[in-house]
Amino acid sequence: MVDFLTAVLKQALLFALHERFDAIILDLGLPVLPGIEVLRRLRRAGSSTPVLILTARSSWTEKVEGLNAGADDYVAKPFHVDEIAARLRALMRRVAGQAASELRHGDIALDPVAGTATVAGRPIDLTAQEFRLLHLFLHRVGRVVTQAELLDHLYGLNEERSSNTIEVYVGRLRRKVGRDTIRTLRGMGYRFG
Repeated sequence: MVDFLTAVLKQALLFALHERFDAIILDLGLPVLPGIEVLRRLRRAGSSTPVLILTARSSWTEKVEGLNAGADDYVAKPFHVDEIAARLRALMRRVAGQAASELRHGDIALDPVAGTATVAGRPIDLTAQEFRLLHLFLHRVGRVVTQAELLDHLYGLNEERSSNTIEVYVGRLRRKVGRDTIRTLRGMGYRFG
């Protein structure tokens, strides 16, 4: 059992280092290797992905140790899911260089808390998937976003995925926010802005 857990942990570390994530939620009470050591290894390997520690360990010394090891936030159990979601949004805003909850690029604005989007001050109606797609694009303005990243962002691990649906969603979103806003980069993905 220990060998299996060690292999799973090694795979998770590789995944965290080589895939792009908006944030990582890390528990300190992991089997085989303490979560604090996982965090240290991530930081030593150069990972700058925001990390929120979510744990039952709530002493001030453990919080200080976690933050000093490279965590961006620390929440002790029990917790409310809404608080975790708000803290994750705050971490992602910081990484994107945004202080307010509203995300903006040019005349496009999206408020993830209120669930609203506007273009030039006019509200636009978005489906849930279009909203999630715009949210991801606004966090990655000017950067290439691959189809694989879009699929991961829009669908769960066990859901059926199709790159054709991504093209449909991007096409619909283009019509709503402006055709020139989302550029297709053949063989690479998309660039917003």
